Amino acid sequence: MTKDAELLVELINKKTKLTAMLAPSFPIAFEYPTIISSLRKLGFTYVVEVALGAQKTNEQLKEFFEKNPEARCITSPCPTIVRMIKKTMPQYTKYLSQGIDSPMVATAKIVREKYPGYKPIFIGPCVMKKMEANEDVPELEILAVTYIELQEALDHFKIGKEVNPNEHFDLAAPGLTMMYAVDGGLSHSSSLFGEMGPEKVKIVSGAQNNIAAIKEFDQNPNIKLLDILNCPGGCIGGPGIKSELNAEQRKQKIVDYYQAAGV
Repeated sequence: MTKDAELLVELINKKTKLTAMLAPSFPIAFEYPTIISSLRKLGFTYVVEVALGAQKTNEQLKEFFEKNPEARCITSPCPTIVRMIKKTMPQYTKYLSQGIDSPMVATAKIVREKYPGYKPIFIGPCVMKKMEANEDVPELEILAVTYIELQEALDHFKIGKEVNPNEHFDLAAPGLTMMYAVDGGLSHSSSLFGEMGPEKVKIVSGAQNNIAAIKEFDQNPNIKLLDILNCPGGCIGGPGIKSELNAEQRKQKIVDYYQAAGV
């Protein structure tokens, strides 16, 4: 069991008041609404969809462009990209969107306001979210765990699939931000892709493509928004997911969940 999985187990054993924040890629790792029931049995009082925070991220980004119509920026929900630029390509730091919360951070702020006294636990596919939580927003006291680490905790307490068809999120986000985990999720769900057009929005994912894309963005002033994620296919390819599904099958899981919501 990893250190953070052990910490989650310790919090549960201490009866700490917890709120789970499920990242938009969760349908790849867990069935809905089964996972909600399992989380409640594990000890979470509230379960929140991080796609809700993604709506806030989109609002902030759109407001930024409205106030700065000539601006150009690189999106910052991906902590791997942000850290790579700051540490190894600092000349491009000026392009990082400033004052715009990542979906995790935006969701944690909502949780802190809505459920005071409850510790936010981010559950997602990304190991770098741990650094974002600990280094960038320590005041929010977010514990970031991967889907694999959550499964370790579920196994530790011998919690299987808890089936309750009437279960649901306490705070949900029906809409296109449910697709945020797929590359281009931000620019499409925010409508910026449609408003700016494909010549001004570049969508990139995969570590092998990132450096070239950032350099191209710097050299091509026609590109106003670089929607970039480090993992292949977007967050659906994150290392914190244990799945035999290929990229297209993973994307389909997200699409199916979105379509089942009937939005």
